[in-house]
Amino acid sequence: MPTPVSESPTAVQQTNSGVGGAAKSVAEHASAIARLEIELAALELKKKVSALAVGIGMGIGAAIFGLFALGFVFATIAAALATFLSTWLALLIVTLGLFALAGLLGALARGKIKKGTPPVPEQAIREAKLTTEALKR
Repeated sequence: MPTPVSESPTAVQQTNSGVGGAAKSVAEHASAIARLEIELAALELKKKVSALAVGIGMGIGAAIFGLFALGFVFATIAAALATFLSTWLALLIVTLGLFALAGLLGALARGKIKKGTPPVPEQAIREAKLTTEALKR
């Protein structure tokens, strides 16, 4: 039976070539889109990292000024005590108060650290064991 003209070998080769070319074109476009997406992600990440760096720098600056301000608060307390006590006694009282506060915070921190160590998810492990036992049954 004769083959119709549309299905002649040359027409089939042209169609395959057209499909192959189209597939190649789609693959190239997909690759280009993926490269552009990666470039966009890199630019966005760079922008966010620079904003984060500026924010961290400002936060450190704020912490430094806060530390100086705290020092001035304690100096003000000592100066206020010095109005009715001798200066050395006022400074000694403020210093002892600071050491007491540091000791209290250190003791509380030590308790929290002991409570948090070792950093093992005990409840999750217990649940995993229960799940394993339930699945074995």
